[in-house]
Amino acid sequence: MIDRNHDLPVVRQCQILELARSTAYYTPKPTSPEDLALMRRMDELHLDFPFAGSRMLRDLLRNEGQSIGRKRIRRLMRQMGIEALYRKPNTSRRHAAHPVYPYLLRNLSIERSNHVWATDITYIPMCRGFVYLVAIVDWYSRRVLAWRLSNTLTTDFCIEALQEAIARYGTPEIVNTDQGSQFTSSEFTGQLKANGIRISMDGKGCWRDNVFVERLWRTIKYDEVYLKAYESVSHAKASLGQFITFYNSRRPHQAFAGKTPDMIYFAGLPQGNLAA
Repeated sequence: MIDRNHDLPVVRQCQILELARSTAYYTPKPTSPEDLALMRRMDELHLDFPFAGSRMLRDLLRNEGQSIGRKRIRRLMRQMGIEALYRKPNTSRRHAAHPVYPYLLRNLSIERSNHVWATDITYIPMCRGFVYLVAIVDWYSRRVLAWRLSNTLTTDFCIEALQEAIARYGTPEIVNTDQGSQFTSSEFTGQLKANGIRISMDGKGCWRDNVFVERLWRTIKYDEVYLKAYESVSHAKASLGQFITFYNSRRPHQAFAGKTPDMIYFAGLPQGNLAA
C-alpha cells in the first residue's frame, strides 16, 4: 500500500491510510538459526507424537538436553502451524466468523477415485527458513492430485492447488478438510460450492479424520524432506515435485499390496472418465 517512490512523503501516505509510521518502516526479522534447528526437531517430534502439546514437547526437548521454556515452544508451534492432535474443546484455529460444515465421511464407503478428496497443510523446513506445503489427495487411491508451496499461511495457495486439481481431474463429490481458517474461509468454500462439491470438515483436533493426509506428510518428510537441506524455495519446489511424482507413479504402497497410487487411481475411475 505504501509507495516509496510516490511524490507524497511516506509520513503523509501513512496518515491517509491511517497506518502507524512504524508499520511502514518495519522490516521483518529472519528466523534465527537456533529457532530453525529447534523447529526442525519439533516437527520430527510432532510426527512421532502428534498428541504432544507444548508441555510435552518442552519436556521431550529438555530430556534431549535443550534448555527451553513452554512460551517459546508455543510461539514456534503457532509459527509452524501445528498443534496437539486429539479431541478437545476449542482447538482448531478457525476464524470465528467462518462457518463450519458437518463431517460427511462417517460410515461412508469410499470405493472409487474422485469420490472424496482431502486436503491439508504441513510445515517444511529448509536450510535457511521454512515454507508450507498444501496437497490435494484422492482419498480412495492416496494419489496426490495437486500441491503448492507458500511462505505464509494464507488461503490463496490452497485455492490454487484446488483449482489445478479440478482442472486436471474434474470434480469430486466431497472434499474433506480440517477446520483451519484457510479451509473455512469464504474464498475456499466458495470454490467448492461453485463446482457443486459437498464440503466435509473434521471434528475439532481429530487427526484420524484426515489420517491418510497425515500419513502422506510422514512419508514425504522421512523419505524426502529430512534427507535434504533445501537451499531455496525453488530447490524445495523442484525436489518435492520429483518426489511426489515418484510417490504417485513408482513407490509401492503397503495399503495396495505394492501397487502405486497411480495404478489404483486410474483403475478406480468410472469408465466414462477413462474413455474421455
